[in-house]
Amino acid sequence: MRHFIRPFVLAVAALLAGCGGGSYSSPATPAAPTPPFVPDPPVAHGLDYYQNRCVAQPGSFANTTAGTLDDEKNFLRLWIDATYLWYREVPAVDMAAYATAVDYFDVLKTPLLTASGQPKDRFHFSYPDELWNDISAGVESGFGITWVQVGDEWPRDWRIAAVEPGSSAALAGMRRGDRLLTVDGVDFVNGGTVEETDRINAGLFPAATGETHRFGVQHGATTLNASLVSALVTVAPVQNTRVIDTPQGPVGYLTFGNHIAPAEPQLVAAFDTLRKAGVKDLVLDLRYNGGGLLSIASEVAYMIAGAQASGKVFEDTLVNDKTPQPEPLLFLATAEQTGAALPALDLKRVYVLTGPGTCSASESIVNGLRGIDVEVHLVGSQTCGKPYAFTPMPNCGTTYFAIQYQGVNAKGFGDFSDGFLPTCAAADDLNHELGSSDETMLATALQLRAGGSCPAPAAGARSAARALTWKPVRALGREIKVYDVK
Repeated sequence: MRHFIRPFVLAVAALLAGCGGGSYSSPATPAAPTPPFVPDPPVAHGLDYYQNRCVAQPGSFANTTAGTLDDEKNFLRLWIDATYLWYREVPAVDMAAYATAVDYFDVLKTPLLTASGQPKDRFHFSYPDELWNDISAGVESGFGITWVQVGDEWPRDWRIAAVEPGSSAALAGMRRGDRLLTVDGVDFVNGGTVEETDRINAGLFPAATGETHRFGVQHGATTLNASLVSALVTVAPVQNTRVIDTPQGPVGYLTFGNHIAPAEPQLVAAFDTLRKAGVKDLVLDLRYNGGGLLSIASEVAYMIAGAQASGKVFEDTLVNDKTPQPEPLLFLATAEQTGAALPALDLKRVYVLTGPGTCSASESIVNGLRGIDVEVHLVGSQTCGKPYAFTPMPNCGTTYFAIQYQGVNAKGFGDFSDGFLPTCAAADDLNHELGSSDETMLATALQLRAGGSCPAPAAGARSAARALTWKPVRALGREIKVYDVK
């Protein structure tokens, strides 16, 4: 998948999701008066008839039959009309004006703005099936680097937040905190012509595996130049599990990066290790976790809270007036893959490390625990703000995502479209590895636990934290909450 950098703008095209966004309950104003969505011309058949009728050759995709482009478009507009949370706000558009089904889908969303002027729906997207399958499995095509950025303006400032062990970047000696300087000989920081931008994109986001690209990074006091080879990299969603000895007792820590199915056994193993160590508190690092499966979020929350969560609502859902009300999702006490009981820490409080990359299902962990009165302290910066969810819809080789749900906790709260504010503000410290007790966010959490109040920041630290709020560079769809398809 290609993501694009516009000249003089640090933004990864329209494919990257920003954090924040509209609230289901907040006032909204239209960008312009729009009529309600009414299929025009009339649709001859129902939703089931059009599903999997594809313009592509029959058999190209599983369970498909020969169809037309209009069949694919009719399926999308009927599906949106039936399930989209704000279906009444979708404008009538000329279906024939769009060359592909994906182009048509892209406009089938509310054009309304929130009171702050943000688009109400900034999470409307699609993926080719094979790419979504890779994302769901935790497989990424690239060099094993997680990039973060500061701001959206030129000159560009990208740093390495994490390097996957064994990846091309790791073998070249790249590490957390390195600043990107050049890509294939082009000045990344200042390069702004169309040709320079195209070359940067081709290097950062290779179209295929096996491509070699040259990167220059500021590596401490030196410059490291390395040739990296693109490959399929399986990123471990759970890392850095450790027990930290403190005068107040042992504290558990783990980095959790992605709510995907392969995370479940890793999470079980991590929490079992912490349980056996008798930890008295937990620091859960979600600073780069954009979400994923809500069931995984429920399991994590249960493993934190334990018996006090048994039988209680983790998240309930708000739907449109055409959709039957789903059953609430309870705190899951057993692993979905094995049916085994989950290990639990039975904690009354938890410390969560957060930032603008903490989104969707990660925010559901915070909201769900607060719904049963677990004390949740956030350390870092404001979270993304995405209380919405999808059930992915595959059709004719493309998987579509349209907002269908808003999640609320056991107390009925789900209005966090501007994100959750931190208990203690702290900068993402790229000069220390994740999990190091000297890393600023973790050190702040440990000091908060020990002293009961936020530690006083060093001179200039508060303004530095505001100025250097690192945001992960990732594609739309990595900030997501997915209801499992049963």
